[in-house]
Amino acid sequence: MTTTLSTARPSRTRRLRRTIAAVLLGTTVLTGSALSGLSASHAQAQATATVTPPAVTMVQDTPSSFADLAAKVSPAVVNIAATQEAKPERAQPRGVPAFPPGSPFEEFFRQFQNPQGGGPQGQNAPDDDEDGAPPQGGPRGKTGALGSGFIIDASGYVVTNNHVIDGASEITVTLQDGTALPATLVGRDAKTDIALLKVKSEKPLPAVDWADSAKTRVGDWVMAVGNPFGLGGTVTKGIVSARGRDIHSGPYDDYFQLDAAINRGNSGGPTFDLAGNVIGINTAIYSPNGGSVGIGFAIPSNLAKEVVAQLRDNGKVERGWLGVKIQEVTPEIADSVGLPTAKGALVAEVTPDSPAAKAGLRQGDVVLSYDGKPVDTLRDLTRRVAETRAGGTVDLKVLHQGREKTVAVHIDRLADATQVASAEGGKAEPTAAEAVKGLKLAPLDQAARKRLGMDEAVKGVVVTGLAPKTETPIRPGDVIVRVGDETVKTPADVSRKVAEAEKAGQKAVLVLINRQGNETFVALKLGHA
Repeated sequence: MTTTLSTARPSRTRRLRRTIAAVLLGTTVLTGSALSGLSASHAQAQATATVTPPAVTMVQDTPSSFADLAAKVSPAVVNIAATQEAKPERAQPRGVPAFPPGSPFEEFFRQFQNPQGGGPQGQNAPDDDEDGAPPQGGPRGKTGALGSGFIIDASGYVVTNNHVIDGASEITVTLQDGTALPATLVGRDAKTDIALLKVKSEKPLPAVDWADSAKTRVGDWVMAVGNPFGLGGTVTKGIVSARGRDIHSGPYDDYFQLDAAINRGNSGGPTFDLAGNVIGINTAIYSPNGGSVGIGFAIPSNLAKEVVAQLRDNGKVERGWLGVKIQEVTPEIADSVGLPTAKGALVAEVTPDSPAAKAGLRQGDVVLSYDGKPVDTLRDLTRRVAETRAGGTVDLKVLHQGREKTVAVHIDRLADATQVASAEGGKAEPTAAEAVKGLKLAPLDQAARKRLGMDEAVKGVVVTGLAPKTETPIRPGDVIVRVGDETVKTPADVSRKVAEAEKAGQKAVLVLINRQGNETFVALKLGHA
C-alpha cells in the first residue's frame, strides 16, 4: 500500500510527510526547548491557546454515591409472591415465558421470536417472573410468581404490575425487615399493567411519593429498586435513555426507557429520581438472553398515579370513549389532505350513535387538537380521551375536507369490553379489469363478494391485481370505498377522481379501502404509474 502510494503519487506523499513533520515539529516548538526562540509571554499565550479544552457546563451533578438515597427509599420497596393454580399450558416455542391470559405484552414478546422455533433472537418481555411453573401440559398444582412493589401510603397501599398478580389465589407482601403480610387486591388495570394491593399492619408503614414525570428529562439519573431473580431488595442505577417509547403493548403506551439494570423479578418495582420520588414503575425489558442488557421500560408516574387513584377510589378504571377508529397520518396522507406536516390522527371509522358521530365527525377527518392540546400522534389522542372522565365535554379541532373547524364532543364512558367484527377474505383472482395508477380494478359483484367474504353493506371497487413494479399500500383483494371526498362504485369513478386530483396539482389522493372487513385510509401517489 505504501509502495503503491509513493510510486503513483510521489508529490502527494511528500506533501503528506511534510505536513506530518510540520505538525510534530509544531508540537516540539510549543513544548520543547525551542521555546527559547520566542518571548516567554508570547510562547506561554500560544501554548495555552493550543492545549486548553473548551469549558463544559454540567447539566446535572453526578452523585458521588447512591447510598443515602437507597437507605431513604428501600424500606418502602417490597417483594411480592403470588400463588396461582397451575394449568396445562399450550405448547410454546423454547425460551418464551408463559404469560397470563390477555397479557398486553404477549404479542410484544412474540413478534421478536425466532420463526424457526430455535429459541428467541431477541426478547421484548415483561420480566414476568414466574418461578417453578410446571412443564407444558403438566399436572395441575400451584405455582408461584415473584415480583416487586412499593408502598404509597402508610396505611398499607402497595402498587405493583398487574402481570405479577394476575390470576393469583394468594398474594404475600414481604417488607425489607422480613415481615410477611397477606395482601388483598384492591383493583387492577390490564390496559396499563397496574395493580393496587392492600396490607394490614399494626404500625404505619414506610411510604414513598410520586414524582412529576413530566419534568423528567432524557439523561437524568435514576435508581431502580426491586427483587430481581427473587434475591430480595436490590438497587441499580442508570439514566433515562428515552421518553415516550411505544412498545406495542397497548393503546396507552408512553414508557420511559432506562439503562439501569432491570431483570426478571423487578416487575412492579419503582424507579426513583435523585429526590427519592417515584418517576416510574418497572414493567418490561428488551433482552436477547432473558437478562438485563440496559434496555428497560417503566410506566411514567403521571400515568400511574391517575390509574392508582381510580383503583383506590373505585376498584377499577373508567375511561372516556370517543367512538372512532384512528390511524397514523403519514407524509403521503398529509399531502393528500392538505396538511403541511404529518401530524394528527386520521379518523378511519366512526361508530354509529357514538359521541363522535353525534358531534358530526366523519371518516377522513383529521383530529388536530383535543381540549386545547395538540394531537401529534395517535397515542396523544387515545391517552387524552382515556384520561377524560365520562360526562365531560371537550373541544376538538379537526380538518374536514381541507378546512379546520372546532366541534364540541360530549365524552361517554368506555365499556369494559368491545365486540370487534372481522371477515376473513380469500385471495382475489384476476379478472377483466381497468388499470388506474397500476391498480387493476373491477366492480364488486356477487362473485367477488363471495370470494372476499364481503357482505352486501360493503360498496366499492375491488382491486384484482397490480401492474408490474407498482409501489402502493393498496393490495389485491382490497375494496376501494372512497377516493378523496366521494364514494366510488365503478372503476371509472376511481379513474375520474384520480384525474381530478392530478389536475388540481395534488401529489397524492386519500383513498378509503376495506381490507378483510376493516376500513382504513391510504394515500395513493399520483404522477406516472
